[in-house]
Amino acid sequence: MSFTTTVTVNKPSKANIGVFTNPDHDLWIADAQPALETVEKGDSLKHGEVTIAIRSTGICGSDVHFWHAGRIGPMIVKDTHILGHESAGDIIAVHPSVTHLKVGDRIAVEPNIICNECEPCLTGRYNGCEKVQFLSTPPVSGLLRRYVNHPAVWCHKIGDMSYENGAMLEPLSVALAAMQRSGVSLGDPVLVCGAGPIGLITLLCCRAAGAEPIVITDIDEGRLKFAKELVPSVKIYKVQMGVSEEDAAKAIVKAADGVEPTIALECTGVESSVAAAVWAVKFGGKVFVIGVGKSEMKMPFMRLSVREIDLQFQYRYCNTWPRAIRLVQSGVLDLKKLVTHRFDLEEAVKAFNTAADPKTGAIKVQIQSN
Repeated sequence: MSFTTTVTVNKPSKANIGVFTNPDHDLWIADAQPALETVEKGDSLKHGEVTIAIRSTGICGSDVHFWHAGRIGPMIVKDTHILGHESAGDIIAVHPSVTHLKVGDRIAVEPNIICNECEPCLTGRYNGCEKVQFLSTPPVSGLLRRYVNHPAVWCHKIGDMSYENGAMLEPLSVALAAMQRSGVSLGDPVLVCGAGPIGLITLLCCRAAGAEPIVITDIDEGRLKFAKELVPSVKIYKVQMGVSEEDAAKAIVKAADGVEPTIALECTGVESSVAAAVWAVKFGGKVFVIGVGKSEMKMPFMRLSVREIDLQFQYRYCNTWPRAIRLVQSGVLDLKKLVTHRFDLEEAVKAFNTAADPKTGAIKVQIQSN
């Protein structure tokens, strides 16, 4: 059976541009695919795809890392590469094979394409797909473009939710996956390591889940202040340079009025922070590592052993978007304060410089296209 593509009546008028980096760590804006003419015709859509006009995209720490370092572990920028994977927008073209979305629907993009054949896919843990194409992870182009074609199955309706909040569903998904797999429960004392965007969203989730007390750590006084404004009941600990992981753990427990955490949610991936979390949690506790770190690191093995501490890790997320949408739409989680800086797509280089500079005080920087 052959299909013809249905295209929006209100055709787009602006050229498609994207935000690129390369192995030389350059960052620039240039023409991107699909081209405007192709979007207008709708002839580039494959079976099951839609065209999205991207309206808001958050800059993730991984985007900055791919730009500055050119790699995260085995994922290496080897050619010109489009960044971005935290996006929301609206549908402007629909392949006739797609029946659950229509032109004009506001959606958030789940930025992966899976094989649906390997064991992780078939058992519902598709974040472990052996052939996954994760947008913005080299060599797969990201979402920092004006227009993107994407499988409709990974486009989640957000109703009248703002595009900003829609773009925040991706980092929220990271936190929700951690909450589910770590098992944070009502009344659990919890340690959150790192007050960046993921740490702060995790903090909000822990508060909504009824964790108590909660301690959050960071090296930056400004971010700890932000955390305290976001969740006034949180205890804070400023990480001190030159202090051993064991002494840092004692200070963390002291900040929690002597209560050892049952679960530590480690959001930095920094070796010393992971080790401090290991030293801090109670006997039989858990250190759940969300953050991305270096390929190899030293761990306080015997502390883990003699305290029967579980050390667990996370890779992205799966089956989180519907839950994330419900939490934001209902008001259980309010993410608006986390977006501190906004830039037009044409100002993307300035946006990245802002996100990469700790002096700006940026938490989440979003790039917008109208």
